[in-house]
Formats: sequence, structure tokens, C-alpha cells
Amino acid sequence: MAEVIDLKDVWVSYGNTPVLEAVDLVVEDRDFLAIIGPNGGGKSTLLKVILGLVKPDRGSVRLLGDDPKKTRKYAGYVPQYISSNLDFPISVWEVVLMGCLGHKGPFRGYNEDDRKAAYEALKVVDMLDYRDRQIGELSGGQKQRVFIARSLVTRPRLLILDEPSTGIDSKRQREFYELLNRLKSEIAILLVTHDMSALSVYVDKVACLNRRLHYHNSKELSPKDLEAAYQCPVELIAHGVPHRVLKIH
Repeated sequence: MAEVIDLKDVWVSYGNTPVLEAVDLVVEDRDFLAIIGPNGGGKSTLLKVILGLVKPDRGSVRLLGDDPKKTRKYAGYVPQYISSNLDFPISVWEVVLMGCLGHKGPFRGYNEDDRKAAYEALKVVDMLDYRDRQIGELSGGQKQRVFIARSLVTRPRLLILDEPSTGIDSKRQREFYELLNRLKSEIAILLVTHDMSALSVYVDKVACLNRRLHYHNSKELSPKDLEAAYQCPVELIAHGVPHRVLKIH
């Protein structure tokens, strides 16, 4: 299968502080990979490296087979939900159409193809009936569906989501993950999350990151991997059922 992400021996530091160390990662087309790990473990930095927003101190990075700065426009990105940015009076339809701007020249208006893509994207995420609503009126789960639709209008080959279930109740989280489960038949998905309960049910593969990446191309992580990353009580994921294993902290 085609590789959409290919990282080899990636190291990143901020000043004298190491953030990523010897990271190797391959994500193939239609993979659904979740990355977990403690706060400050380098997850956000890893996403920035993949998108070409942070240049590693050493190592190679390929996104869709080329330099991320050239190819990141073909990757959809859904940032962590931040409520303070959602008070601006803009409709769901307008938010989704904005996803077309990255592929257009300056001062270019929307055309019929853009509007068709926005219509189809809203249909995919089951939000077409809300297209005239203001984005600030929606629930957390509905907003995240709209943001996914915005990222889908350019028909990306990769969807990257950073803590997408933040602020969403448990019922809406399940619906949200079921949406991602449907989307993975079309594109690769890279999910950064703290939501351990969803991992064994929906994702195909799991990696654990705390400066170093623990990844075995499967959805099962060993106790050794989790302890190395968290250095505290761990929760094991095996055979589709979450198993909580707590050690002395």
C-alpha cells in the first residue's frame, strides 16, 4: 500500500530541551492510527513535523511521498476544539467552504466545484441539514463534524485530528468515532487522543509517544511500552477490550 507518512530517525529539540528522539513512523493509505501519550510527550510537535511546520534537527520526513511543505495541502487537519474561537457569526456552510481557500489563489471566489464539494462533505458527516446554522449554536460533537467536513472539501488523502473528542459527551464521542470508522475506508487517519476507551474499538493501530515512539504496527501495546511512555499507572488495550492494570505509582 502507498505510504502517506514516512519519518526516519527524527529528532527535535527546543533549545536544550529534547522533544522527539529517534522517531520512526510509517502510515499507509487507509490506516487508522491513534497516538497516545502524556502531556508534554511531543504529540503536538510530531503533528507539526508531519505537516512541515517544524523542521527536525535531523532525520527525514516525507508526507505523501514528498516534502511536507509541498504536499500538506493534500492533508486535512482538524485542530483541538477551542470554544473561544467559535463566537464569530459565521454559518456552517461558510465554515466548510473556507476549506477550499488553501487550494485557491489570492482573491479568488468560490466556484460551483467548491460549492459541490462543500455539499458532499456536509452530507458525508451528516450535517447537511445544519448548513444554515451559525457554528456557535452547535454542540461540541456537531462542531467537530463540521470541522471534519471543512477538511474533506479538498478530498485529502490523509486526515489528522488533534484531541478531537475534547468537550464532547460520551454519546456524541461514540457517534464521532463511528464517523471516523466509516471515513477510514477512503483515507488514512492519524488521531492524537487521550481517550483510551475508544482505541481498542475503533482504531486499527496504536502508538505511544513520550519523546520516543513505541509502535509495532498493531493495535496492541505491551506493558513495557506503556510504562516507558507514561512512567505511571497504565491501561492496557488488548483483544478489543480495554483492560485497566494499575501498578504502584
